Amino acid sequence: MIHAIDLVHLGLEGAIASFLVEGPEPTLVDPGPTPTFARLQEELAARGVGPTDLRHVLLTHVHLDHAGATGHLVQAFPKAVVHVHRDGASHMVDPEKLVASTRRTFGEAHDTLWGETRPVPADRIRAWSRGDPGPWKGLRPLATPGHIAHHLAYLDERDGTLLAGDAMGIVLDPAAPSHPPTPPPAVDVRAWEGTLDLIESVGPERFGAAHFGLHGNVPDRADELRRELGALEARVRRAMREDDDADAARFEDEVRNRISPHVGRERTDRYFDTFPAATDWAGMRFYLERNG
Repeated sequence: MIHAIDLVHLGLEGAIASFLVEGPEPTLVDPGPTPTFARLQEELAARGVGPTDLRHVLLTHVHLDHAGATGHLVQAFPKAVVHVHRDGASHMVDPEKLVASTRRTFGEAHDTLWGETRPVPADRIRAWSRGDPGPWKGLRPLATPGHIAHHLAYLDERDGTLLAGDAMGIVLDPAAPSHPPTPPPAVDVRAWEGTLDLIESVGPERFGAAHFGLHGNVPDRADELRRELGALEARVRRAMREDDDADAARFEDEVRNRISPHVGRERTDRYFDTFPAATDWAGMRFYLERNG
């Protein structure tokens, strides 16, 4: 059984989720950021997972909203090992460059949003390469680049749940539209389209999105995200031709107005205050500048 754990980041429900995969070797996917670590411990304890029980921590990628608490977690859960793409492993062992990059994006809000990022001892990390098995039989890693090149998703083959990280986009409510998280500097639209093709070919029954929760209707959601990525790419390309940098602010407003009828204005605004849609616009611009 898979439990979505609402980490209630800075008091906001429905923003960041971690996923507990029950079984003989309890497994956690994306422990989230450091400020939510105390809540994560409480939620694990409530589900019978104490300090000596957790065996595996799976990272979809190393962004701090997904992986920032990992160093704290391995100290508190001494039997847990961390599984991450080989291209992300060095950032867990020495997070200095990762933190510096995140600080450039979030500025003075960085410490409040993400807290302290502690290194993970190298002997607690299992670096994944294509073709390697998962941590246990029936939990299959899939390379899912796009949001970032080293992104992974994990398919629980027992019940068909794909723990997708950001690969299936942001879905804040089953009724809300999908939103493509494309922050700079590492988004790759063509790779992401290939990821969505892969997910459709695998055919999961449902997916878990870090932002936010468990959702069904995978083919329609994949199609929707593909369209949203294409629409944002075309929009930003047009704005670049017309030298229209103000379009980023218009995009921000439009995204909030599309999503707020489904999840409420306060929750929408608080979410996009942390993860601005204008930053996704800027990430798409960076991608287009880099790729002609």
